[in-house]
Amino acid sequence: MSRILVVNAGSSSVKLSLLDGTGTERTDSVDPDDAAGGIARFLTGTADPDGVGHRVVHGGTEFTGPVRVDDDVLDRIERLRTLAPLHQGPAVAALRHTREALPGVGQVACFDTAFHATMPAAASTYAVPARWRDEFGVRRYGFHGLAHEWAARRTAQILGRPVGDLRIVNAHLGSGASLCAIHGGVSVDTTMGFTPTAGLVMGTRSGDLDPAVPLWLVERGLDRAEVAEDLDRHSGLLGLTGRSDTRVVEEAAGRGDPEAVLALQVWAHRARAQVAAMVAAMGGIDALTFSGGVGEHRPGMRARITDGLGFLRIALDHGRNERADGGGDAVISPDGSAVTSLVVGAREDLVVAEQVRSVLDRP
Repeated sequence: MSRILVVNAGSSSVKLSLLDGTGTERTDSVDPDDAAGGIARFLTGTADPDGVGHRVVHGGTEFTGPVRVDDDVLDRIERLRTLAPLHQGPAVAALRHTREALPGVGQVACFDTAFHATMPAAASTYAVPARWRDEFGVRRYGFHGLAHEWAARRTAQILGRPVGDLRIVNAHLGSGASLCAIHGGVSVDTTMGFTPTAGLVMGTRSGDLDPAVPLWLVERGLDRAEVAEDLDRHSGLLGLTGRSDTRVVEEAAGRGDPEAVLALQVWAHRARAQVAAMVAAMGGIDALTFSGGVGEHRPGMRARITDGLGFLRIALDHGRNERADGGGDAVISPDGSAVTSLVVGAREDLVVAEQVRSVLDRP
């Protein structure tokens, strides 16, 4: 099985990649509102793929690994929509479109939450009533698992060491962002929680927040749906500055805009504290990696995190850091550093393709 179509459906775009045994044949990004037409056009003029892999954000507790999609699996995935409304709906729609367009081709769902199924109970359990945990499944799930898995593997390759010997913190930074503590190649802690709203300050999401705040706002007359919408779509950097793009916020801060300066301070304060928490979960650190659109392309944002982490022996070579702007994987720490800092391109598509082959090749 050589040619795999990878579908990464998000709230703002559906990314398509066609991978063969040696690399990427083609890529494209289409509008979620025209996903059916976009997928059909992408496949026009080419032979059908041997399999299709879908990145699905939330697998709940029942999907802890990749699974071949049938009608029952699709219905079960759709029932998880309320846990990740921005992402689950587009993924379900893309699943339906590709099953219709390629009825004879096996489809596999690959879950971002699955990588975190290895977290110990101490990391995944919330201190809430048993009914919440047992009846409603309230716990830390974690997300960006496909990206974190790839970052760990690629870091081990770059360092020339077995991934099983390493303690890695991966900072996957984009419009959504999360950290993961990866000890011996498996997730032992992460910053996102029951939903992708938790953890770091993000482009439009609040990150961690006192849980009493939303209830207090509803009691003061705000609509519950409005509060939920604000936390996901109108908070984070956008809530602090009116801008969600880190590049724009950095430029404004450089001009002395006080809101932008404060926003970057809040962003970095939260990130540094949570990097330290990930290190504590592993009892140390060998490598700090940066991935995602911000992690790969924004040297200043990386420096804002590491400049406060000298007590963990984390440091950057600022020349290397400035040169690492998305042109490829790179080490950005000084030679001989106790902790190696790296930039690693996010290649969830390669992990998805591998999982598709593992499922569809089973007898």
